[in-house]
Amino acid sequence: MIGLLIRDLRLAIRAGGGFGLGLAFFLIVIVLMPFGIGPETGMITRIAPGILWIGALLACLLSLDRIFALDWEDGSLELLATSPLPLEAVAGIKALAHWITTGLPLVAAAPVLAVLLNLPPEGFPWLIASLALGTPALSAIGTFGAALTVGLKRGGLLLSLLVLPLYVPTLLFGAEAARRGAEGMDAATPLALLAGITFLAAAAMPFAAAAALRVNLR
Repeated sequence: MIGLLIRDLRLAIRAGGGFGLGLAFFLIVIVLMPFGIGPETGMITRIAPGILWIGALLACLLSLDRIFALDWEDGSLELLATSPLPLEAVAGIKALAHWITTGLPLVAAAPVLAVLLNLPPEGFPWLIASLALGTPALSAIGTFGAALTVGLKRGGLLLSLLVLPLYVPTLLFGAEAARRGAEGMDAATPLALLAGITFLAAAAMPFAAAAALRVNLR
């Protein structure tokens, strides 16, 4: 399992669509958003948690189609399906590799980019906590979507349509936790709900992804 994780990390970095592309997209979203909203600092500060969360969500979405695509193209996916390692474990490792190369860098970069949106300093810990709790759910759900669309030509749009509705609860509770923390309110409840979504996704989505892979490999 560790060997598969290391292999996926190397593939994600070498093949592109890893942390570099995600961070660049995240930066572009955060920089461009104030131009569209206007120069009113107070409004930008109020909606900063939502902007940061939407940027992180879209950045995670960029590389979802690569989770299984490279293995499908070179035949490695069929070998993994016949290996002693269960497909559920393979899907879980793929989700973990995606989070390490995409979600974790976004968590680290979010406080720096939050300065551009004038987020209050007291909101930084809550922003980091919400992203750290929520981005694993994005990777787990995205792995399920990638398994459903693996092998489809130009399946990126379909993948986005499939996973975006499933991302909505994570986005709502994540942005709400960051907003409450920035305003000095109690953010424990949305954080707890966000953690529940992440644990549920981490527990259920590898099995759903494995089932989808078995169907596509027949």
